[in-house]
Amino acid sequence: MLTPLQILEIQQKLAESKKIAVCTHLNPDGDAVGSSLALNSYFKTLGFEVKCVIPNNMPEFYKWMPGADSIINAQNNFKEAKKIILEADILFLVDMSAEHRSGVDLENILLEASAYKVLIDHHIDPTAKCHLIYSIINATSTCENIFHFLKEISDKQFLNKELGTCIYTGIITDTGSLSFSCNNPDTYTLLAKLMEIGVNGEEIHREVYDNYSVSRIHLLGISLNKLKVFPQLGTSYMYLTKEEMKTNGFKEGDTEGFVNYGISLKGIFFTAFFTERDKRIRISFRSKDSFDVNNFAKTYFKGGGHRNAAAAYHFDTLENTINYFVQVIHKHPELNK
Repeated sequence: MLTPLQILEIQQKLAESKKIAVCTHLNPDGDAVGSSLALNSYFKTLGFEVKCVIPNNMPEFYKWMPGADSIINAQNNFKEAKKIILEADILFLVDMSAEHRSGVDLENILLEASAYKVLIDHHIDPTAKCHLIYSIINATSTCENIFHFLKEISDKQFLNKELGTCIYTGIITDTGSLSFSCNNPDTYTLLAKLMEIGVNGEEIHREVYDNYSVSRIHLLGISLNKLKVFPQLGTSYMYLTKEEMKTNGFKEGDTEGFVNYGISLKGIFFTAFFTERDKRIRISFRSKDSFDVNNFAKTYFKGGGHRNAAAAYHFDTLENTINYFVQVIHKHPELNK
């Protein structure tokens, strides 16, 4: 929660400002896009000049969201993205705990920006250099924190169907359709409130989960065919090579959610999904119950995230990265009790 002084401070900054920029992390997911567009909707309603910047392409199945057509993709238009960030009076960083999560190209721009900076996030131990940090780690998503943040700084009813649709999308996608990190009655109370103002949960589900490309389905089949299981360790993993992704017409977002298949097996509580990128390997981790993948990712791969969902990059070959993973799971104390 914000203190009275923090509320007064952000309200004063808003009163003095005209231009607002919102930026999120590399490879934006539903929570990143949803939280960006929720702020976009809120501040546009109040008459601010608002621009949302994403570091690179977002998945096609989020482009239906209200305001998505106005987002600036820094990968395609870096000059404009840089101008928006540097000219902003207030800069919101959403769904990323540190500037480097925006990628090499935007990190220095975010650090250089002279705007009043606000971080809204839900990851553990945020390190972003901001004037105000609003990060509740037991929230389902940054979108849920966006709702609470706006509720605290607003002196009137702010919810509408457009803003609510963005928040609902972030909550649903960051919890795997309410299958993890959502065991809190307050979350369902919020979802009910959003439905009461006209947000259509069934329609959002169709837009996100019944709107996949052929390439995604092909890549899922390839990944599942290479599923490796270690029953004695309660662990599994899958992977995709760069060549497999290229051959099957990979688009950003095609592999979102693949990692969850690895913990859908009976007796498996920890999984990893590896994708080979240029000069690095992206790793997604998921777990059930008490196994802490944030700790695992931080200990062995300099990554992080949440207790049951984390990620990392490893700068080696795919083969070496997987071999290293197999080595460490055989010595990690929590997997070898």
